[in-house]
Amino acid sequence: MDYQQAMEKLAAAGQEHVMQYYEELTQEQKELLLTQIESTDFGVLSSLEDKKGENVRGKITPLAAMQLSQIREKEGEFRAIGLEAVKKGKVGAVLLAGGMGTRLGSDDPKGMYNIGLTREVYIFQRLIENLLEVVKEAGAWVPLYVMTSDKNHEATVRFLTEHEFFGYQKEYVTFFMQEMAPACDYQGKVYMEEKWKISTSPNGNGGWYSSMYKWGVAQKAMEDGVEWLNVFAVDNVLQRIADPCFVGAVIANQCAVGAKVVRKCAPDEKIGVMCSEDGRPSIVEYYELTEELMNAKDENGDPAYYFGVILNYLFKIEDLEKIREKNLPLHIVEKKIPHLDEQGQKVKPQSPNGYKFEQLVLDMIHELDSCLPFEVERNREFAPIKNATGIDSVESARALCRENGIEL
Repeated sequence: MDYQQAMEKLAAAGQEHVMQYYEELTQEQKELLLTQIESTDFGVLSSLEDKKGENVRGKITPLAAMQLSQIREKEGEFRAIGLEAVKKGKVGAVLLAGGMGTRLGSDDPKGMYNIGLTREVYIFQRLIENLLEVVKEAGAWVPLYVMTSDKNHEATVRFLTEHEFFGYQKEYVTFFMQEMAPACDYQGKVYMEEKWKISTSPNGNGGWYSSMYKWGVAQKAMEDGVEWLNVFAVDNVLQRIADPCFVGAVIANQCAVGAKVVRKCAPDEKIGVMCSEDGRPSIVEYYELTEELMNAKDENGDPAYYFGVILNYLFKIEDLEKIREKNLPLHIVEKKIPHLDEQGQKVKPQSPNGYKFEQLVLDMIHELDSCLPFEVERNREFAPIKNATGIDSVESARALCRENGIEL
């Protein structure tokens, strides 16, 4: 893209201010800016016009989970089906690792954080070691697709390469980068992060498959015979990945998607819950749970919205392809966005000053006809690391690791 083409694209989007420092830039910086303008979808900004209609939910009703007692009755059957799928190369794993360890006090990618006490134990290491257990049981490698972001791609690739992928065969590891969306002020004008760079943010946890497809990784997975993708977050160091029992249960029940869930520790725990919305599977985020929903009971007298999602899902690629052709809803989120002021000075705001745009995995699930909420033991599979101390922290994850016999 040349200067004239960039100006035409910016003028059409009402974003001409992006070029205000162009004449000050080095040749390399000019090329970086033109490349970013070419790849940026300014169309997301038009969703601001519909902001008032954001988050209008349909009729929410309970969606029953397959509970531990039911799973144990058929565990052998489910595990056999799941192991067969893994052995035949039909199951791939997608690690969402685009985030940074900022809240943990680190400037590195979150997966590089060391939770060890007497030795080095990295978050990436814990996840790969969990996946290696399935590889050993099945006698077959599970393709591992690692989603990074423009903020941590190089560091992530370098770190995992230097550590020889913690024993994972590198031929089965593929990296791809998450698509970014522009961040803007309240008037819809994009912020500048640098004089040669538009401020952007990852396009949400619902953008992983479109990003995977854009990089050609989804197409390669299909060519390789992968039919199911187990997508999971980087911050849960106990989660089981490509878990044969989970895979088998979803296949046996002929569901389009499976969602690992845990029993909530309190009605107001900050965790989204599985539900049915207008007759289709969905998720109610914790901040959307009304008192009425929190106190609702099912036919057995148990809490109706009791099973929280842990961002560990199994999707059928065939269905993901159908979703990819649709435009998922864009969620507009108020955020604190560092930017350059009118004098070109860097500003780090103390309060929200604009919007970021995200797609959410709950909208992917809501596009599908069926979902199996699959209960797992909380203390064995849920040790999220979101904070340095306190709830869902490095401290609590370490305690749970020790409880499960993991040496730190």
